[in-house]
Amino acid sequence: MNCEATKSYLTEDPPSVANGRAGQQVKGVMRGEEWENREGIEEYNIHWNWVTEPSTSGFTAVLRVKNEARSLPFVLPGVLRSTERVILVDNLSTDGTPQLARKIATEEGLEEKLEVLSYPFEVSRCGPEHLATYPDSVHSLTYFYNWSFSHVRTRYALKWDGDMVLTPQGERILQDLAWQLEGIDGTVKIRRSSVYVESERVAYLDLSRAPGELWGWRNTSDHTFIKCFDWEIVKPWSDHLLQLPDWVCFELKWLDAEEFSHWSHPNFKPTINARKQREWEVFHSLHEDAALPEGVVRVESPGNVHVIGHLRNSYVTLRRDKSFAPATGAIDLPAETIPVDGESSEPEPQEEALPQFKSNGGTNNG
Repeated sequence: MNCEATKSYLTEDPPSVANGRAGQQVKGVMRGEEWENREGIEEYNIHWNWVTEPSTSGFTAVLRVKNEARSLPFVLPGVLRSTERVILVDNLSTDGTPQLARKIATEEGLEEKLEVLSYPFEVSRCGPEHLATYPDSVHSLTYFYNWSFSHVRTRYALKWDGDMVLTPQGERILQDLAWQLEGIDGTVKIRRSSVYVESERVAYLDLSRAPGELWGWRNTSDHTFIKCFDWEIVKPWSDHLLQLPDWVCFELKWLDAEEFSHWSHPNFKPTINARKQREWEVFHSLHEDAALPEGVVRVESPGNVHVIGHLRNSYVTLRRDKSFAPATGAIDLPAETIPVDGESSEPEPQEEALPQFKSNGGTNNG
């Protein structure tokens, strides 16, 4: 699992109702043990709000962001529409990210769904910096993630990044998940492809198959973050794994930005960092105007449509239509896939849109 479990400050037996070490219950929300940080900053101790009783409260999406003002207009509306609540944790942004998030939520008429929090500490970057940081430090990715997710009060928590864009079909999938998961302690696995944005009209989509990762889980003491060598990971103690379709969302990467600044080194290990190594290679290949890497296609939007909005409505077709051969380079989408009144007019996905539970024996295969 690439985890440094011996350095984790988490207990092997997290507090629960059964073992009698839990806090009091109020309307199904359990006040868990307080986790202190080694710096002694009480304001940023972790107070869990685990949901321990049957609940139909659905998902809270947790976005941990830093300087994502450029991506938020494409990311936040879909997440607000698809989940019960959204917690946006801002980590020292200098581009107005938290203010923009509130503005977007108000414009969507969904301001009551959004909670904006501030985490005012420098967080160690993935890789050696993370490895050298104690997991109970406010500067640790592990502590930062646990603090962020401790504010969830719904039955399920959904990890979401500030650069992940939902498709319209993906929005409907997430909206349905809340009732599909009632009575089932499952985890949700999502694959997302990278989109490298060159301009408002041109982007490059990597259609190679990305590995799936855990993005959703029950809000209980069984699911907390532990320290691994290069990053943090959530303990996926669950009997059921729900794999969502490949076309639920995609991830933005801006070719004129420094997309790997959250890593303290670029020496990605192929055995455990294959996805990040692929992103690094594609990103720099596109920067150098080299031939398109295998599996990458150029997408140009029509008229004055932003290429991200264009991809949002055509992504399902690109993922499903086998006639789009990645090796051909540029893609011309058929007219019937162009959105009408903001909705895609392509046929609704059928069997592929019905995700099935698969047992994974409680391990993370992502």
